[in-house]
Amino acid sequence: MATVKGCNIPDDLYYNVENNVWLRREADGTVTLGMTAYAAALAGQIVSCTPKKVGRSVEQNKSAATVESGKWVGPVKAPVSGEVVAINDAVVSSPATINSDPYGSGWMVRLKPVNWDADSGGLVTGGAVAAAFEAKMNAEGFAGCA
Repeated sequence: MATVKGCNIPDDLYYNVENNVWLRREADGTVTLGMTAYAAALAGQIVSCTPKKVGRSVEQNKSAATVESGKWVGPVKAPVSGEVVAINDAVVSSPATINSDPYGSGWMVRLKPVNWDADSGGLVTGGAVAAAFEAKMNAEGFAGCA
């Protein structure tokens, strides 16, 4: 796992660095989506998470969920187009889980991708993850995760 400015960034996931979201490919072909630790640190304590409903289609780079903190309300953008096949009820009832465990129990939605091969081309994974996030954090003047 990479750590950049105190933020954990697992290098076995796929990232849309610009939108601060991650995807994990599951064995059944679905993908699990969540916010990065960096995004959670920027947002502060998350007080609400409203995922799209199961069965809804989500277009690439459009909102799959909406999160709210004391200082921010905004979309969690899906890096790939797909259909919502599951939502994480635990983050709906306890949104702070996104802050405490963004890559584990803090996931938000599971999608069935429409075209993984086409949509995933711009995602960052593996050894390139740390450098990509370090550049973004430096450009944005981010001090670091707590």
